[in-house]
Amino acid sequence: MFDGYDSCSEDTSSSSSSDESEEEVAPLPSSLPIIKNNGQVYTYPDGKSGMATCEMCGMVGVRDAFYSKTKRFCSVSCSRSYSSNSKKASILARLQGKPPTKKAKVLQKQPLVAKLAAYAQYQATLQNQAKTKAAVPVEGFSWGSYINSNSFTAAPVTCFKHAPMGTCWGDISEGVRVEVPNTDCSLPTKVFWIAGIVKLAGYNALLRYEGFENDSSLDFWCNVCGSDIHPVGWCATSGKPLVPPRTIQHKYTNWKAFLVKRLTGAKTLPPDFSQKVSESMQYPFKTSMRVEVVDKTHLCRTRVAVVESVIGGRLRLVYEESEDKTDDFWCHMYSPLIHHIGWSRSIGHRFKRSDITKKQDGHFDAPPHLFMKVKEVDAAGEWFKEGMKLEAIDPLNLSAICVATIRKVLADGYLMIGIDGSEAADGSDWFCYHATSPSIFPVGFCEINMIELTPPRGYAKLPFKWFDYLRETDSIAAPVKLFNKEVPNHGFHVGMKLEAVDLMEPRLVCVATVTRIIHRLLRIHFDGWEDEYDQWVDCESPDLYPVGWCQLTGYQLQPPAPQTSRDSQSSSSKQKKKAKSQQYKGHKKMTSLQLKEELLDGEEYSFLQGASDQESNGSASYYIKQEP
Repeated sequence: MFDGYDSCSEDTSSSSSSDESEEEVAPLPSSLPIIKNNGQVYTYPDGKSGMATCEMCGMVGVRDAFYSKTKRFCSVSCSRSYSSNSKKASILARLQGKPPTKKAKVLQKQPLVAKLAAYAQYQATLQNQAKTKAAVPVEGFSWGSYINSNSFTAAPVTCFKHAPMGTCWGDISEGVRVEVPNTDCSLPTKVFWIAGIVKLAGYNALLRYEGFENDSSLDFWCNVCGSDIHPVGWCATSGKPLVPPRTIQHKYTNWKAFLVKRLTGAKTLPPDFSQKVSESMQYPFKTSMRVEVVDKTHLCRTRVAVVESVIGGRLRLVYEESEDKTDDFWCHMYSPLIHHIGWSRSIGHRFKRSDITKKQDGHFDAPPHLFMKVKEVDAAGEWFKEGMKLEAIDPLNLSAICVATIRKVLADGYLMIGIDGSEAADGSDWFCYHATSPSIFPVGFCEINMIELTPPRGYAKLPFKWFDYLRETDSIAAPVKLFNKEVPNHGFHVGMKLEAVDLMEPRLVCVATVTRIIHRLLRIHFDGWEDEYDQWVDCESPDLYPVGWCQLTGYQLQPPAPQTSRDSQSSSSKQKKKAKSQQYKGHKKMTSLQLKEELLDGEEYSFLQGASDQESNGSASYYIKQEP
């Protein structure tokens, strides 16, 4: 195996759902006041809302539907873009080398909430400026130095089952030996030496050459799945020379005996490791495949889109009617937002009929078996009904869990959910969640787990109490037993680093941190940004990736915001937090007896206490039913 250590020699048919016209949605109750603006209709509980204009994109809408306390922006996206523009550190600046313009063209207004329209407009502006060019690489950020300088811990690859090697990472850990290029060498040819893993951070490993003992002067970071990392013995079988680093080449006279001693009993990569990496990076979705995907301008419906590119399992989908291919949407191939052609018709979901009368040459429908399967449910007995109340992650503000209502029950366990107090009158912002979705929760979930629940906009009786609200709205809570209570042993812990999709700008993957863990629910913070940009994400979300995923797949990673931006954000963030705490002041935890009496109409349920942020694992459910 080591004989060459001192050698220097170089060695089909159109969519069935395309013919379907969009279904009609029943209007909201007439008792809810509405506001009309240039043909747009918005609901507002007290009917007294004023109008506002977004300072970023110019969108006009209901003031109380606007983002932040100051109501200057219609969405998180516009707020972030405006802030970044003034600090010369915006996402657009990082991608294209220039700040975003304030004079963005306003889209033709459509019946939807203002913040959604503004988000779609801003993304379209980005696409028009980018002209589908690749993002400009961001210089100066290194995961290795970032982790070293702050003593961070990264989430292990095994936490991400959808990522390459997520299910076959094996026993790769500190102490594993590998053969890597020897950069401490003056030879004209490429030679190798053996190194051990000192620290592991996702796919990245901090390596130290054998023979350096406790000397870390030449330690270096590299991606374990990279093409230059090999199991011990690869050089011998490939005829490559093993040469000790120049710094320590005179330390031992018999390097062969040294290596035999050091490697006896040590672990290395499996012989077929590189083959497994290659196989795990083969993706079944191909360009020109047609799918149904959520309409980003009308969340309540789907549209036909075509796969334009596939990077690391992430799909860039271009809506079929987009002639210049700039109207696109990014998501992972396992995202719950994409479906096979004909899915909408099969479950009764709204669908935008395409203007394209027949498929373009080369386009073909993605086979149904490629899409993520949802758990089968039995809706024959007690089941969700229209009008039932629950708590749900707001798809337009993923940092908030809100009071919500089931607006429509579809087939196969799918539900249309509306966020109370901020719904468009035509239901264009209703969102489709499956009954087993980890993004919907029973009444009382936030209370039990000490999460701030966002009450309906304009609701005056604060602090919010579910019992009073259910009585005032003459509604009932969805039964607790209908919700998904499975908690996988996911392996995440508070403080772990990862790479996460900014779901408000879904083509961006950013440096992020897990800051809270509630059973299977993770609070994701984007490093360098204010807490209000945080997102609640499921532990099995395909929008979370290990450290080093972007480097491995060739995707552009967005680094943390610069220090100057962090400092200026800090003071404003504190002010916003203070204002928010005054508006949504925490309320006392109800006892299980009160919850039984007030929320569950006599059903015998007792709720578990909220899990500690450190309790990242466990198979315990959110709630336990007491048998009679």
